[in-house]
Amino acid sequence: MRKNPLAAPVIKWFGGKQTPPEELSPLFPKRITSYCEPFLGNGAVLFWLQPASACLCDINPGLIEMYETVRDQAEELIAALERHPNLENHYRLVRNWDRDKRQYGKLSCVQRAARMIYLSRTCYNGLYRVNAAGEFDTPFGHYRRVVIADAPALRAVSAYLSQAEITFFTGDYTKALTGLSRNAFVYFDPPYDTGAAGSRNGQSFDRSEHIRLRRSCDELNRRGIRFMLSGTATDFMIKQYAGYNITPLKAKRPRAAGTTVHGAPPEIIIRNYG
Repeated sequence: MRKNPLAAPVIKWFGGKQTPPEELSPLFPKRITSYCEPFLGNGAVLFWLQPASACLCDINPGLIEMYETVRDQAEELIAALERHPNLENHYRLVRNWDRDKRQYGKLSCVQRAARMIYLSRTCYNGLYRVNAAGEFDTPFGHYRRVVIADAPALRAVSAYLSQAEITFFTGDYTKALTGLSRNAFVYFDPPYDTGAAGSRNGQSFDRSEHIRLRRSCDELNRRGIRFMLSGTATDFMIKQYAGYNITPLKAKRPRAAGTTVHGAPPEIIIRNYG
């Protein structure tokens, strides 16, 4: 497929890819015919590669619903976004929609997707983040210039997701790993190991989960399926993936508020291919 530069991440996702995909480009396989991303997040690598066939998964059902809505109902979504003003009172009202789970469940998929995009465009640092209860908790950003309904970009993403052979999954990342062909390429971007329990948008991911993920990588390796994983250069991660190809990166990881974590372990890329 011919890549469309307008097809880019719709939202900024807490815990998402920090190194720009173009910097990772030399590390990707030269030819990717079937792509799999089990921790989708904002899909930065997906939209950089724009493969013709992809299997995508995320544990957050609202995120997957948003992608499906962009794909299937882009014009209705754009119209819904145009009705949301960049005002703090309105922002607070919309942010609190998910406090009433019963009423929130009655909203249409277009309304929920528009809410997710609207909040991510107008919240502080543009970072979509939920608490342990699954409720959006980022404060209003007070930005004067905000593009809430980016129609050209949304149409480009919709066109890509419609034209490519895309399969979406919601839930545990292992759902995306079953049935992969030998020529598939899997990119993992899990919550990074910090030496303590990690999380991504209210979902915990501790070291026992990292061990489970490494076992999944071992199984992919046994099946002859190429994988690439983003992580941090902690002793734990280095030991877990001893024997694989580990490439250090110089990129720094930002905190939720957008500031740099000084002294944090550098990012590493782990691969089972050269």
